[in-house]
Amino acid sequence: MKNIALLGSTGSIGRQTLEVIEAYPEQFRLVAMAAGRNVDLIISQANRFQPDIICVQSEEIAAKVRIHIPSHCRLVVGQEGLEEVCTYHKVHTVVTAVVGSIGLRPTLAAIKAGKQIALANKETLVTGGHLVMQTAKEMGTTIIPVDSEHSAIFQCLQGEKKESVAKIILTASGGSFRDKSRHELAHVTVAEALNHPNWSMGPKVTIDSATMMNKGLEVIEAHWLFDLSYDQIEVLIHEESIIHSMVVFRDNAVLAQLGTPDMKVPIQYALTYPNRYPVQTEPLDLAKIGKLHFKEADFVRYPCLKLAINAGRIGGTMPTVLNAANEVAVEMFLRSEIGFLEIEQVIEETLAAHHPVSNPTLEEIEEADRWARRKAKTLERRC
Repeated sequence: MKNIALLGSTGSIGRQTLEVIEAYPEQFRLVAMAAGRNVDLIISQANRFQPDIICVQSEEIAAKVRIHIPSHCRLVVGQEGLEEVCTYHKVHTVVTAVVGSIGLRPTLAAIKAGKQIALANKETLVTGGHLVMQTAKEMGTTIIPVDSEHSAIFQCLQGEKKESVAKIILTASGGSFRDKSRHELAHVTVAEALNHPNWSMGPKVTIDSATMMNKGLEVIEAHWLFDLSYDQIEVLIHEESIIHSMVVFRDNAVLAQLGTPDMKVPIQYALTYPNRYPVQTEPLDLAKIGKLHFKEADFVRYPCLKLAINAGRIGGTMPTVLNAANEVAVEMFLRSEIGFLEIEQVIEETLAAHHPVSNPTLEEIEEADRWARRKAKTLERRC
């Protein structure tokens, strides 16, 4: 029996993680969970899975939840509550499925507490990759990626030597607007942006996919996860999302991980690693698919991808600022307060105004995050 703590239980990855846990009740038990504002779903999950400890976003939400959940469930609140969930003594594996930089501090706390990490929160490594990987090394903690692309790379590298790797190729669907020109993007709606052709994801990640910022963040994440230079990380547009990513070796052999687009596969692998269990997903039928398509990622068409890679190369607090500005800009777009193309404008101008700190502490990372959010909001008012 593996005891699981789940951060972000009401989100897309969180809900699918609970499906995996429920499919193998003799293997997994949810003992701790953290959620945000979805009161009805929090109550439903609490009664269904009976965790020992539940973290919610605020005291107001806790008051609404408290009388409807099992009496043994202990409620905690906010950032301190997240860390309490992550470090709970019964927990073996922490699934970090929250969205945004809020995942950094609790993930570090979990690593220091000796927990295994199933990482679905890419912003943790984008904002504090040097701290996370160094702490994991010191603690002997295993970090297993949940993102489909990084899970694919992780699987392809099993049994291989790092020095044998020439480069990795992260595949990208191209998002909701992959067939639209830059001119056409000026007037796209929020509803159109949220209509992803391949994956079912939360709104923030879906918008990031449309701008290709999601892939840029994944490049930075891959840099830290696999200890590779940015010159060794390539992005390739692959519309079908069947090949989830590839590793190119020094002898020009290429290993790829393939499968239908279903996040339960990488989620379950992160929980069962190094074992594999059956999973209720549609099996891959290549004969039925017939053809797979690929094209280069165009930095002119997708400037957010270039912004992210450049920020990663600069390093220090620059990726933190990139991520924070993007989070603010996406929130404003989802509220129809700015246009789609203005997302990249806000990010670019925020980055241009920042003076990065090299090798930042956690406190310096958090200060850079706060600065970037303030700066981005002032820029948005001008858009």
